[in-house]
This record gives sequence, C-alpha cells and structure tokens, in this order.
Amino acid sequence: MQPVAPNWRTSTYTGTENCVEVADNDPTMVMVRDTKAPSGGLLAVQPTTWVAFVEFAKAK
Repeated sequence: MQPVAPNWRTSTYTGTENCVEVADNDPTMVMVRDTKAPSGGLLAVQPTTWVAFVEFAKAK
C-alpha cells in the first residue's frame, strides 16, 4: 500500500491559540501535530485508538 500524503485540518473546537491539526485521510493511521510547530514532532495512532480518544474527550 502506498503512503498517503497527510491532509491536515484544524479542529473546529480550537481557538486561535494552542491549536492542533489532525490528518485522518490515511486508513492505517491518524496523525496529530501542533499548528505552531508543524515541522516538529507528531503523534501517530491507529484509527481505532483515535476514535476511542475522541469519544472519551466528548464524554468529558
């Protein structure tokens, strides 16, 4: 399977500061990075892990 180029998007729930971007267009991983440091590190997780995290965050 060919790697998919990340399609970064900013969360609609973030403000103008302390934003995160998510790339979830690859079926094998979801990537998260800091908008203030896009060339810095990123977090890559399996899609099922990301879904579980989002559901947990919504419940809080």
